[in-house]
Amino acid sequence: MSVYRKSGVKRRFFRLWMLFVFVVNSLNAQDRDNDSIVYHKLEEVILVKDIKQRQHTSATPVQILSGAKLKQLNSLSVADAVRYFSGVQLKDYGGIGGLKTINVRSMGTEHTGVFYDGIGLTNAQNGQVDLGRFSLENMEEIALYNGQRSDAGQSARAYASASTIYLKSGAPSFSEGRDLNLKPGFKTGSFGLVNPSLSADYKFNDHLSARVSTGYVYAHGRYKFRFTNGSYDTTAIRKNADVRSYRLETSLYGTTRFQSKWNVKYYHYNSERGLPGAVVANRFRRPQRLWDEQNFLQGEFKQKVSDRYFMVVRGKYARDHTRYSDPEIVTTSGYLDNRYDQETFYMSLAQSYRLNDFWKVALATDYENNSLEANLYRFAYPERNTFLAALTTDLSFDRLYVQAGMLSTTIRESVKHYEAAGDKQEFTPTVMASWQPFRTDDLRLRAFYKRIFRMPTFNDLYYTFIGNTRLSPEYSEQVNAGLSFRHIFGSHYLEARADAYKVWITDKIVAVPGANLFRWTMLNLGKVETTGVEASLRSSGKTGFGVGYSAQLNYTWQQAADVTPGASNYGDQIPYIPRHSGSINLAADYKRAELNYSFIYTGERYSQKANIRSNYLQPWYTHDIAARYALEAFGGEVRLGMEVNNLFNQYYDVIKNFPMPGRSYRVTFNYSL
Repeated sequence: MSVYRKSGVKRRFFRLWMLFVFVVNSLNAQDRDNDSIVYHKLEEVILVKDIKQRQHTSATPVQILSGAKLKQLNSLSVADAVRYFSGVQLKDYGGIGGLKTINVRSMGTEHTGVFYDGIGLTNAQNGQVDLGRFSLENMEEIALYNGQRSDAGQSARAYASASTIYLKSGAPSFSEGRDLNLKPGFKTGSFGLVNPSLSADYKFNDHLSARVSTGYVYAHGRYKFRFTNGSYDTTAIRKNADVRSYRLETSLYGTTRFQSKWNVKYYHYNSERGLPGAVVANRFRRPQRLWDEQNFLQGEFKQKVSDRYFMVVRGKYARDHTRYSDPEIVTTSGYLDNRYDQETFYMSLAQSYRLNDFWKVALATDYENNSLEANLYRFAYPERNTFLAALTTDLSFDRLYVQAGMLSTTIRESVKHYEAAGDKQEFTPTVMASWQPFRTDDLRLRAFYKRIFRMPTFNDLYYTFIGNTRLSPEYSEQVNAGLSFRHIFGSHYLEARADAYKVWITDKIVAVPGANLFRWTMLNLGKVETTGVEASLRSSGKTGFGVGYSAQLNYTWQQAADVTPGASNYGDQIPYIPRHSGSINLAADYKRAELNYSFIYTGERYSQKANIRSNYLQPWYTHDIAARYALEAFGGEVRLGMEVNNLFNQYYDVIKNFPMPGRSYRVTFNYSL
């Protein structure tokens, strides 16, 4: 049985769009009718600091890739870029179209919140956000916060994850006398890659502008890899790893005479890809395929009501469709062809009030509704209503910043069929501080404590024959202490950061076999304790010969042990978490030329809970290089680039039996008018 409400969804999209058009026209008409009014540029209550300053003064560890730095990396998507953050494990199932999710400080993918332009990307079905879907062509900044941001204008959902990734898309920016910007681009390379893109900005007037960004990706995904079964070695070609995807983003940005700013974004993503599967038992090809379609309409409105009071309103409607087919599984109605439709409604109000020069309080309240439909046998058709309220207080002195907050989470769950999971009510605290011990701001110390949880996903609770509606939330508790040092030597900049942390995960949700190997169930059994150290060193500047340079070194040590009472593997490192990992990035530029080198290292790991020889995975590392050149032509700027990834053609698996590509090449062309 399946229930689909596509016609209702189209009506809702139409009504939302018509409401949006009405509001925009009203605002523009109001602006046109008041041409004699003197407009004042909105002054943000939350100061947008220089990236180096934000990283230095943050009370929680933050890593940022932005602007030119993003362009230097040999990266096609957000997933490729976040590999350069310390404390991060990217789960990559191989190839251009493979699923790519992030694991921060060994807490699990579901404990990391992902935000796009300040509004959360959610997946109530399985809790995972595929970062490979998001192109860097329209990305201005990627920031990773351990714990959370200290931004008083953020939504309550921003407090509800153990760590957060913020993706900031590019916004229109116009030079004097211009009202149109065009940026076509094209990438091609190994494995049949074809990736055209186009971005266009248009300024209607001084208070309204728009951006359209679109891109298409195709790759056949056939690449060589090395295979061994203990008796012989061979070189094979990856099959059924093709991908076709299309992305469209349209955004409007505006200001009004009431010292407010707003933006509205529509996002569409559509893809079809093969799922090559694991290479086991001398089998190199799998026939499974996956289709994804993602649509959302979201908006944000910021209003400075007075010198003391500031508010932000956010809203979103999203509809995701997923189809998975497996010709190897035959049912009474034919081969397996599962279809899922997920719907999300979201509203948020964030308010902050400054009591005096050093004391500010903030209250954020969110409501979110998630529902899931599928054509599965005996499906429950779950619906979840989430109410979030975050109350925080900030104390800002000359050399000391302290923030304390409490998050209230209320969950109301229902199903159309069978039994629903119980309702939940939790209160979770956070405390963070940043201190400048000396008169100069070269050195800052920071610390935070945070307790949070993640709800079981719809798959955990309701998947046929596997889900368990009696699951408890999975809790995480973190403590962190660190320092940030920076100094400027003439035209040279030096920065060093280090953090030590401890993480406890309790009531970890795990899958265990039931009466037979074909029927597993989800249980709260696991406990994980992680101790780690992250360190980074960065330098940049310009030499006397006019050569600019930057160099960055990241290192992470983690001991993530399974401490489940009575477990046979008690004290062993949990799967796929290396004790040692790191990256190096070197870049140089001279006039219009750039050269970039990147190195990523991941140490030895284990593919299963037991740290035994048969589960051992060797370390892997890759070297990437890129050269770029910019020149003026056709009335604009042309940027040409050549990339070589995995320079020394190392064969490796991020996930066991999912081979990664060897050496590959990519050529890029970008034009700005």
